[in-house]
Amino acid sequence: MHYKLAFIGFGNVARALARLFLRKQGALEAQGITFSFTGISTGRHGCAVNPDGLDIVKALEFVESRQSINSLSLFPITNSLETISHSAADVMFENSPVNKQTGQPAIDHIRAALNLGMHAITANKGLVVHGYRELTALAKSKGRQFRFESTVLGGAPVFSVFRETFPLAELSSFSGILNATTNIILSRMENGEDYEDAVEYCQSIGVAETDPANDVDGWDAAIKVAALATVLWDIPTTPQQVNPTGISKITSKMIAQAKAEGKRYKLVCSAEKVGDKVTASVAPQLVDPSSPLYNMMNSSTGITFRTDVILDYSIIETERDDMKGGPVETAYGLFADFVNIVKS
Repeated sequence: MHYKLAFIGFGNVARALARLFLRKQGALEAQGITFSFTGISTGRHGCAVNPDGLDIVKALEFVESRQSINSLSLFPITNSLETISHSAADVMFENSPVNKQTGQPAIDHIRAALNLGMHAITANKGLVVHGYRELTALAKSKGRQFRFESTVLGGAPVFSVFRETFPLAELSSFSGILNATTNIILSRMENGEDYEDAVEYCQSIGVAETDPANDVDGWDAAIKVAALATVLWDIPTTPQQVNPTGISKITSKMIAQAKAEGKRYKLVCSAEKVGDKVTASVAPQLVDPSSPLYNMMNSSTGITFRTDVILDYSIIETERDDMKGGPVETAYGLFADFVNIVKS
């Protein structure tokens, strides 16, 4: 079966996803799945639609050389909503910049796609926090799917584990490391680097922004905790309720003292459900070798779930020298959502 794909947002993750589709084209065709790219909306390089298919290789070249993609369009398109409505897509991938306090404009994009009969897939955490119930209900009413596996732990399966693998399991709590940037900083400080140099390193490799506050103050992790609680317990939870504490007050002296005691500081993300109430936290904690978090160093991340049927179940993404995370892993989560949708 043939699927037309629209990309709203064409940054690093979306471009990695486009290349992943091209790389996996043969494997998809072996399962009877073909595809074409029919709509692309970018923040800085214009928009393009063609229901018969866009030249994705040229689109990639144009954006990465900072040129407009407008010339690829069958007719003039000026914004994301027009791209969605004129793309004739079957599946829309939403990866545009989002206001984490409101989930916009991503919520409007998903809403528009579902109303037009498209499946919708996103890596935007804020969108899930603020729009999960509404968009899930809308997708069900339209007979379509709304998926978001990449919002937590990149390409590793988290939400799908409970949706498909643990039917009717009751989740009581979870704990993990969900922000790679802070884990890199703490790991480098343990090896003798000071805080400012560790932050600068993360900025140099592109895992931290020029203003690293979203990571180091714990807000990125808090949004992920809120997304997990909102979806897995169906209890709307906001990052403000998590009220994170970051790592900026962790000193080299504190790191050295912990190391001398055989312990490590980690930015621990946790939540527990008691009755209908969720208590969530993001804060630096000392962990010892008995904790599954202890050996998660550098960009490694992971989470442990406690349920009524399986006591502790952990998912860990371990750093590899040849794959340091980032766009490719996140892109794979989006790709996996697509494959699981079309196979079902």
